[in-house]
Amino acid sequence: MKAIVVDNQRLLWGEAPQPSCGPGEVSIEVAATAVNRADLVQAAGGYPPPQGASEILGLECAGVVAEVGEGVARVQVGDEVCALLAGGGYAEQVVVPAGQVLPIPRGLSMAQAAAIPEVFATAYLNLYMEAALSVQEKVVLHAGASGVGTAAIQMLNTTHNPCFVTAGSAEKVAACVALGAQAGFDRHQGSFVAAVSEWAGDDGVDVILDPVGGAYLTDNLSVLGLNGRLVLIGMMGGAAAEVNLAQLMMKRLRVVGSTLRARPIGEKAQVMDRLYEHVWPQFESGVIKPIIEATLPLADAQNAHQLVAGNDTVGKVVLTL
Repeated sequence: MKAIVVDNQRLLWGEAPQPSCGPGEVSIEVAATAVNRADLVQAAGGYPPPQGASEILGLECAGVVAEVGEGVARVQVGDEVCALLAGGGYAEQVVVPAGQVLPIPRGLSMAQAAAIPEVFATAYLNLYMEAALSVQEKVVLHAGASGVGTAAIQMLNTTHNPCFVTAGSAEKVAACVALGAQAGFDRHQGSFVAAVSEWAGDDGVDVILDPVGGAYLTDNLSVLGLNGRLVLIGMMGGAAAEVNLAQLMMKRLRVVGSTLRARPIGEKAQVMDRLYEHVWPQFESGVIKPIIEATLPLADAQNAHQLVAGNDTVGKVVLTL
């Protein structure tokens, strides 16, 4: 089959072995996939796939079921589906555990559906499962204009949780506010502490979703209120920082480290089932939608990665076959 092959950090449209479909698995003819930051890091040699996962890039896809393995009743051949992957999406065909596959929401295209699984699963897992978010709790989203950020803003609106974003420009902040964020801050203007504190008031913030890591740790802990939760999902700002343990104790804060890609199949299936129950109806009603900056051919993945690396996008960059 054809797939994107990484050759000395160059993304080439070449030949790759076709995966075989085993018990409990689903083979999908890929119609579209999408770019995630993890793909850029993996292509640069910094993020190897989990043991047993495909070496091919791509953490999500949409397409048509080509084959189902023994014991699979969730989908059948010919179904139009989208899937959360541990790898393999940048290819003509991918094999994935059945629990990570869902029908495409009614009314959405393949390209739109390909922009859903990774970022909506990440946002849902970390806000509603890891942070146990309650109605009306206040949330700060760093990288608010990212795929995860734009997914989170929309879900928070449906669950009545006010949110504040940080983003890389005033234009990105405005795009987030248009999506439903209450307010935001351009990270190039310095520390976000004063702006967040003014927005949150005396009680502080309840939950922070942070892909930045070390560079934001001190400020994150500063703006969290009593029983606040910080969920770390990335290290774009470094992997190390000093922690004021007295602050953690006095405010009874919780710092949660979270990844999605390497989780067991059963845990990923649980997240996807929650999405299907709670978020899929919002897609089908039009209340929530995948936010797509650009759509390019899969063979042009190199330019798609450069587009994402430029940090000017809002939402996802999708790749189609």
